[in-house]
Amino acid sequence: MTFEIELNDRRSTVSVERAGRGFRVIVDGRPHDVDAVRCDTFGLSLLLDGDAGTSRDVQITPAGDGSSGQLLVRMDGRAVAATVNGRRMRRGGAHAGAATDGEQTIAAPMPGRVVRVLVAPGDVVAARQPVVVVEAMKMENELRSPKAGRVKDVAVTAGMSVDAGRVLIVIE
Repeated sequence: MTFEIELNDRRSTVSVERAGRGFRVIVDGRPHDVDAVRCDTFGLSLLLDGDAGTSRDVQITPAGDGSSGQLLVRMDGRAVAATVNGRRMRRGGAHAGAATDGEQTIAAPMPGRVVRVLVAPGDVVAARQPVVVVEAMKMENELRSPKAGRVKDVAVTAGMSVDAGRVLIVIE
């Protein structure tokens, strides 16, 4: 999975793929081995390999409601704001200024296979609650509800292959 990340007004391309028990993260062409652990509901603690066999601990948490791609990154005693896929969101991406009024759809971010459906029609969900898990490029992607509401429609079942942009779930 590839992301565009803006940190301190500098854009970087970051590619993430599973590698053994951890991940291989390539930042602007430089590979890093990373171990990741959840540190709260939405945050991550990353242990990055460094130069000369050293490692660095990085804490990443969503800023605000997390839907805007805004993150808070803590490393070496400093905290900085980061934006994930910022240009895409500013151009009107899936969550760009999305109002949470009315129906909201959850679509597959890329081609893949539905691993688990975590809700059923009629279920009440909270904002950011996981609703479906899609595997793409050997990584499981947990997709979350963009708002609190009720599940109107579940258009997929576990095991189905889906194309990018395919509507998976509708929340009203």
